[in-house]
Amino acid sequence: MATTDQHTISSVQDLRDLVGEPLERVRTKELPALDARAISFIETAPFLVLATSAADGSSDASPKGGPPGFVKVLDEKRLALPDFPGNRRFDGWQNLVERPGIGLLFVIPGITETLRVNGTARLTRDPELIELCEVDGKFPWFVADVRVEQVFSHCSKAFLRSGLWKPDSWPDPADVLSPSRTIAERSAAEQRPEPEIREEVDRSYELY
Repeated sequence: MATTDQHTISSVQDLRDLVGEPLERVRTKELPALDARAISFIETAPFLVLATSAADGSSDASPKGGPPGFVKVLDEKRLALPDFPGNRRFDGWQNLVERPGIGLLFVIPGITETLRVNGTARLTRDPELIELCEVDGKFPWFVADVRVEQVFSHCSKAFLRSGLWKPDSWPDPADVLSPSRTIAERSAAEQRPEPEIREEVDRSYELY
């Protein structure tokens, strides 16, 4: 933890004194369960960010994706989030085994609003859920059975400020250094551009 000083915001009251309280309409948009609009959004979303925290206080945010609707809505209080074969690092999943709190941020390409769902989750190999989450003949390793406690939409400001869905604002891939050490080392060893290596790696993922 960084050392605090006179400029540090060290309490909720400090924060509220600085920014004030949210508008009433912001407070009341929160729901305890999924409504028809939230369900429709989830059934259209091909991507989400999974947020968890570990028993030692550390945290993790992991991207998850699949065909639109890969997260299954079981009812207004329950979701099934599958995990398909990947790198086996499992930071977020391990956290859920220790602490069940979960936060989900659903994203749809081209849509500037997002949907936030918070609750608890357990990992399961329930055959019915495994079968329900099958995609193109492939079955997940396991499923996170999510119990919904809090649902609300998030406004467009982050996407508008970032220009995320505006192609003319996107950087040239050739100018972007890969955060992957593996790609960087392979690029250096083979003396080939990182974007070229990245494309090959991306194509290899399509096999799984």
